[in-house]
Amino acid sequence: MKINLGKRELIHFIGIGGIGMSGLALIMNGLGFRVQGSDISENKNIDRLKQKKIPIFLNHNKKNLKNSTVLVISTAIKKNNPELVQAKKLKLPIYTRGEMLGHIVSLMKNIVVTGSHGKTTTTSLLSSIFGSAKLDPTIINGGVLNSFGNSAKLGKSNWCLIESDESDGSFLKIPFTYSIITNIDAEHLDFYKSLENLKKNFSSFIEKTPSLGKTFICIDDKNIKEVIKKTNNKNFYTYGLSKDANFNITNTLQKEKYSEFNLKIKIPGSKKEIKKIKIPLIGMHNIKNAASCAAVAFLIGINDKTIKEGLKNFKGVQRRFNFLFKKNDALFFDDYAHHPTEISSVLEGVKEVYKKREIICIFQPHRISRVKNLKFEFSRSFKKADTVILCPIYKASENIKLGFAYEKFAKLIIKNSNINLIKIENEDSLKKLIKQTGYGEKIYIGMGAGSISNWMRNL
Repeated sequence: MKINLGKRELIHFIGIGGIGMSGLALIMNGLGFRVQGSDISENKNIDRLKQKKIPIFLNHNKKNLKNSTVLVISTAIKKNNPELVQAKKLKLPIYTRGEMLGHIVSLMKNIVVTGSHGKTTTTSLLSSIFGSAKLDPTIINGGVLNSFGNSAKLGKSNWCLIESDESDGSFLKIPFTYSIITNIDAEHLDFYKSLENLKKNFSSFIEKTPSLGKTFICIDDKNIKEVIKKTNNKNFYTYGLSKDANFNITNTLQKEKYSEFNLKIKIPGSKKEIKKIKIPLIGMHNIKNAASCAAVAFLIGINDKTIKEGLKNFKGVQRRFNFLFKKNDALFFDDYAHHPTEISSVLEGVKEVYKKREIICIFQPHRISRVKNLKFEFSRSFKKADTVILCPIYKASENIKLGFAYEKFAKLIIKNSNINLIKIENEDSLKKLIKQTGYGEKIYIGMGAGSISNWMRNL
């Protein structure tokens, strides 16, 4: 389905305050389209849109659609939303964010980053390499890059770096030249219904790899291994710790302020090694993310020196193991980890680097459905921590029943992760607890996708 958008169109975004929606609105505004949008409350994304003079309505009302000719909706929008109902009545064309994004980037050379975890960091690392190579790409990311204080940027070149969200299947709608699949995990099963169905979608994604492009996949991931066995299009390269990888990670080293690794390249026409690649990040998951970016950059012809410079000078992404402050010798960090795999990956990296410190994880579960579906996986993900401070569930507009006592969930974590656990009721009780215990050789990490980031900063 092709759409032709004249400059006289007025494109209305419902849920414009989301990180993905605000990023797309910024890019379209930069391309000269007239955009506006609505959401239920102010946030930093909306502040960034207002700086660009994009009109924002802080409510959902059918009157907001006056003069609008096209509607873009986020996946969070319910069918009874008054603006969506009105748009259907007016017979306006309605597109999901993924569809609109696909149309906007269809004329660019796209590198799409997808997978269950690590997409935002990987897209950001890639953009740092492109910055060092002076390629000035358009960037559409799922997190705010510290290097330019935004989640999206319109570049002058024909390259576009896109974090593509697999949560609603829309990643299949975005055309790509090159792509990275970081991993495949039991996430967003409320949409996919089963892990098998999720894997089929990733298989369809790999099948789309064009003959003059390439997909880069992490061979260490067991679900990816199963997917590529059943995929007919073999136009991909592998990366990872496995010796069978086309881009093999070796000689890893992890310190408090950085990680280092070598990358052995074994592809037709190239047998070489890039040595001592440094990234200002910790954790094996981030070493793999950086390796995928180095692999893509190498294939498109960026030289070794520029690749290393781009990765070494990476400025980070907001909410990805960000250092907040130090108080009475204790260190405080903020992280977006909200899935069992993400939690255990972050904690493994922290344990490897901060060997002498007591690790306290302040965990705010995100979504009732996620806790319900993955309670056993969550209960085993805190093994590298010493203590878990368990916050109430951040519901994220879900009104379903958990189906078991929250107290039982707490006991399951204690049993399966073998840690101490303190259950708190709200932000005030966290403040009191930290005032009493926040000192000495400890590291506190706030984890979750809800309000926990603000709680940590408010400390």
